[in-house]
Amino acid sequence: MISRRGLIAASLLLPGAAQAQAPEAWPSRPVRILLAYPPGGSTDVLARTLADRLAVAIPGASFVVENRPGGAAVVGTQAAATAAPDGYTLALGNNQTHAANAAMVRDLPYRPVEDFAPIGRLAEVHHALVVPAASPARSLAELAARGKGGGRLTYASSGVGSASHVIAESFVRRQGLEATHVPYRGGAQAVTDTVSGTVDFFVSTWPQVVALVQDGRLRCLGLGAPARLAALPEVPTFAEAGAPTMAVDAWFGLWAPARTPAAIVARLSEALPRILAEPEMAARLAGLGFTPAPLPAAEFAAFQRAEVARWKALVELTGIRIEG
Repeated sequence: MISRRGLIAASLLLPGAAQAQAPEAWPSRPVRILLAYPPGGSTDVLARTLADRLAVAIPGASFVVENRPGGAAVVGTQAAATAAPDGYTLALGNNQTHAANAAMVRDLPYRPVEDFAPIGRLAEVHHALVVPAASPARSLAELAARGKGGGRLTYASSGVGSASHVIAESFVRRQGLEATHVPYRGGAQAVTDTVSGTVDFFVSTWPQVVALVQDGRLRCLGLGAPARLAALPEVPTFAEAGAPTMAVDAWFGLWAPARTPAAIVARLSEALPRILAEPEMAARLAGLGFTPAPLPAAEFAAFQRAEVARWKALVELTGIRIEG
């Protein structure tokens, strides 16, 4: 039996108890955007530009980019996957962190699809195959001919397991070439050594080499765009150059840890297209070489699953593996 006094006491406590258990309004503190890459690169600039615009799009919010590089982009991505699903940790990643690593990294400590709630795709960047200006190869066919019949090519990449490595090796395997991989720690030195002729070719993101192609220090033999660029009409697409399977874009997206409240994911997902459509943001992305490519959460999830399958096929072709 509960006494009348006990009932009164319990009734007085209930409002306070309900108030104590009520969820806090989101966001009530800064939101981290974890980035699995070091400061200063184009992905880092993209993340910081997005953080600034999100703070405007979501009143009262602040977003802070936290760099967690290391381990073929595994370290930072794993940290995001295991963070509390409370809306205060997000991950800005790309085709490596959320597609290629699923097939390439042995004992990957996170699941790129199941451990994340997709918020939206942000942008994409095309890849290009470039050779030194002094190279005798003026087409992909001529370059391939130099790697056959006893010839041997060397190609640079921005690192073992990077997109530049996988795409270049897929070209080598499909063409049946003899070629030696020369990995670098990032794309800057790879570009420098391609310009100097130290290596025969390099598959780079287009923004990294466009100025050098325009001023004649590099020659582009193929570009992963759907059509030729008006500014460089002489540069063929990979499809036109006879290598359509090399048209593998780098893409970038935003995720939250799995089980993050759906209302928070929806609020962020709804903000992204508006931000990417802003003239100032579009101009900023264009200056960095990015093409805005927004996809809402559901479509982005389907796109990511398709990309996991595509990168699995590429990795199986090339045989590239990284220890987790």
